[in-house]
Amino acid sequence: MAQRIDGVSDAEAGLLTRGVYRGAKGRTGGKIPDPLRIMAHSQSVMWAAGFYELASARGKATPESLKALAGIKIASMIGCVF
Repeated sequence: MAQRIDGVSDAEAGLLTRGVYRGAKGRTGGKIPDPLRIMAHSQSVMWAAGFYELASARGKATPESLKALAGIKIASMIGCVF
């Protein structure tokens, strides 16, 4: 059986992590995604993923619908539970 990593709770989060959580709540309708909570264990991983998401969202060469489909396809190929 696969083990799950507990994410960083709001109480355990540092100042910068709480700021990232606040931004994520605004983008996702008030809920912090579990992958973000897990990435918060490593500040460098959390920031790298955040910068990747921002760069991906700013890219104009590929339509948003194609980006979404690519994300779904990759998640299914690697067996992502999120």
